[in-house]
Amino acid sequence: MAASLSSTASVKLLSTLFRSGSLSSSSGSRALHVTTVCCKNQAARARVGKGDNPLTYERALPPHQIGHRKGWLSQHTSNLRGQEGAAERTIEDVFVRRFMFGTFHGCLANEIVIKRRGNVLLVCALMLQKLPPQKFYFLIGYSESLLSHFYKCPVKLEVQTLQDKAVYKYL
Repeated sequence: MAASLSSTASVKLLSTLFRSGSLSSSSGSRALHVTTVCCKNQAARARVGKGDNPLTYERALPPHQIGHRKGWLSQHTSNLRGQEGAAERTIEDVFVRRFMFGTFHGCLANEIVIKRRGNVLLVCALMLQKLPPQKFYFLIGYSESLLSHFYKCPVKLEVQTLQDKAVYKYL
């Protein structure tokens, strides 16, 4: 409930629920379980450990820092006022991320950044050097051609390779 009830209103509500049998269980005994409200925002936060958990820059910052210290992972103009298609862009972004994760399995060092500039879809990724260069070139061309065919627009992959994951700090 959005508004808090007065004590008399809550007593009336509870007595009505008891009489109607909504609060009684199937075994015939009546029980009311009440818990306190947890107003803590814990989504997308890294848990503090013993100091051996490596974090990237994107994961180390809390979600309320998006736009201040950390950037958006999808850049397009569909979220502007009067623009349509924000939901379609989100679904497309999820598909591109899953496609890239499956194609370059175990090679992604960080999150993928998707940029839309006009009719061109740019996919920026940091990869780990786990495959030979010839296989990377093949997979990049394969991904560009397949995604271009799916979306009917030019798709370009901007890939940088790293020896190891870039660690920002340890938690």
